[in-house]
Amino acid sequence: MNITASAISLNVPDPTTSAAFLVEHLGFTEKMSADGFVSLDRDDAGINVIYLRTGLETFKPKSRAGSAGEGLLVVFVVDDIDGEYARLEGAGVPIVTPIETEEWGERYFQMTDPNGIVIQLVQWM
Repeated sequence: MNITASAISLNVPDPTTSAAFLVEHLGFTEKMSADGFVSLDRDDAGINVIYLRTGLETFKPKSRAGSAGEGLLVVFVVDDIDGEYARLEGAGVPIVTPIETEEWGERYFQMTDPNGIVIQLVQWM
């Protein structure tokens, strides 16, 4: 098997606002969109992020078509966690967990997008 790309697909009430958040604040680029669907990428992220509107008829399996927000963290590793924190806090991004450093060397903070998806930025110390 040869995996050529990776993606995470998130069900949210308003895909457009979540996509705009990643474009504006994290430098993603919209690659495709349609009614209820936005696909984003960033060359250095290693993963595409796809937002689907909750309740789309085309979502399968139907038994899993609920909201993506409960218990989910979307995590990106960065080189300068303190600089990113200052930049995003200065831009008014909703920070839900200020910078913390775990004993195993993970320094991180968490923010939320307009649909409540928790996005965590991490730097390994």
